[in-house]
Amino acid sequence: MFHNILENVRKKCPLIHNITNYVTVNDCANIVIACGASPIMADDKDEVTDITALCDGLNINIGTLNNGTVASMLIAGKKATELNHPVVLDPVGAGASKLRTDTAMKLLKEIKLTVIRGNISEIKALASGKGTTKGVDADTADKINEDNLDDVIAFAKAFAEDTRAIIAITGAIDIVADGKKAFCIRNGHPMMSSVTGTGCQLSAMTAAFVTANPDHPLEAAAAAVSAMGYAGEIAYNRLTEKDGNSTYRNYIIDAIYNMTPEMLEKGAKYEVR
Repeated sequence: MFHNILENVRKKCPLIHNITNYVTVNDCANIVIACGASPIMADDKDEVTDITALCDGLNINIGTLNNGTVASMLIAGKKATELNHPVVLDPVGAGASKLRTDTAMKLLKEIKLTVIRGNISEIKALASGKGTTKGVDADTADKINEDNLDDVIAFAKAFAEDTRAIIAITGAIDIVADGKKAFCIRNGHPMMSSVTGTGCQLSAMTAAFVTANPDHPLEAAAAAVSAMGYAGEIAYNRLTEKDGNSTYRNYIIDAIYNMTPEMLEKGAKYEVR
């Protein structure tokens, strides 16, 4: 299933407009290139309309907000909606501050979103309009495990139905759902949490995957999540005792660059519920 998804990204090389977190902007650009797409990073309100029109898909990440980028996100998002381009929203830290929560809610209300990708606390904050997010990390009480998996799946499906978007909740177990079907993905490695921006990179890559596979957004988003987690496994297995999180970050990008459709098909660990 995922074989064709990655193959389409490599064949079509979609151009992805990223209005993203300046902490991780370089890594986001590199992961988009590594998966076979092309990135553009532009966040000034005077050019985002032109850039969005030029590109094939849009990734919006609210990790480092200011009044200028909020305006740019809305302008770009509305243009992408007008053009029927795929849009991914990463509501980084939604629930941690009024600005983040209000901005995420406004984007949710005014833009047609293809995928919303975040941790469980961020997604719950969007669903309720408030939250207890601990910075950009999931609240400990929210973390996904086998005991609450069924409840989280039901929540993701219901929120997907409500928003008409694919909901991708990433954690120890990843859930990617539309209103009727959910992928439960068990790829990844705990060390991924030691690298700032793996979630930001995943959102950028998700935009590339869904843009290259417009008829299968659920499967494309699930393939992106599996690919990122699998890359984390491959990267960890390359580490020596002298390597740390900086090397690990680079190895993750390398793993995506070298990943073949056949590798992803074999390495993806998921079930459908």
